[in-house]
Amino acid sequence: MKITYYGHSCFGVEVNGKHLLFDPFITPNELAKDINAETVKADYILISHGHEDHIADAVAIAKRTNALVVCNWEIYVWLQKQGLTNIHPMNTGGKKMFDFGSVKCVKAEHSSSLPDGSNGGNPMGFVIEGTSKNFYYAGDTALTYDMKLIGEYRHIDFAFLPIGDNFTMGVDNAIIATEFINCADIIGMHFNTFPYIQVNTEEAKFKFERAGKKLTIMNIGETITK
Repeated sequence: MKITYYGHSCFGVEVNGKHLLFDPFITPNELAKDINAETVKADYILISHGHEDHIADAVAIAKRTNALVVCNWEIYVWLQKQGLTNIHPMNTGGKKMFDFGSVKCVKAEHSSSLPDGSNGGNPMGFVIEGTSKNFYYAGDTALTYDMKLIGEYRHIDFAFLPIGDNFTMGVDNAIIATEFINCADIIGMHFNTFPYIQVNTEEAKFKFERAGKKLTIMNIGETITK
């Protein structure tokens, strides 16, 4: 799998030849000024919740690429009002097979509202299961005991976890989350974009290493292979 980081919590992941784009927030992100959102590939766009820092570029990219947008019901209704038609609504606990593999929607403990202030529904994380590797995209979330269910019922090869604290879990809770989901290979997200979520990334990586875990901090625009 090829993984490209577009900043904040936005990643592109190539799964079985399909381009999955998670929580597109590129154009308003000053740290991602060298990323041209008009060139980002997407066959699917997965939106964890409605906050602007996770949905800002979703409509524009979806209209350009005709990507199928996967999201909860409330975001589905809102996106229809923005002129999108290629949308698949889901909700927490649901699972759906697509041509790249399956998407399982899991609980994320956070808030959610849409850019116009309307109800964003329940936030979610996603467990993606393909033919090669499986991964967990947590979205914005606190540490929750529900994560143990992921580790007990799913095999996770790597996971995207928020580490910025303040609005989500921080580094110390993310390390505990690795135990819950039974996955030691983590890619950090939702950090350093705003003053509220500044993190010492070297210290964060040291804490993970000391716990016997691996934390990858990607540079914006970087592509890695898993």
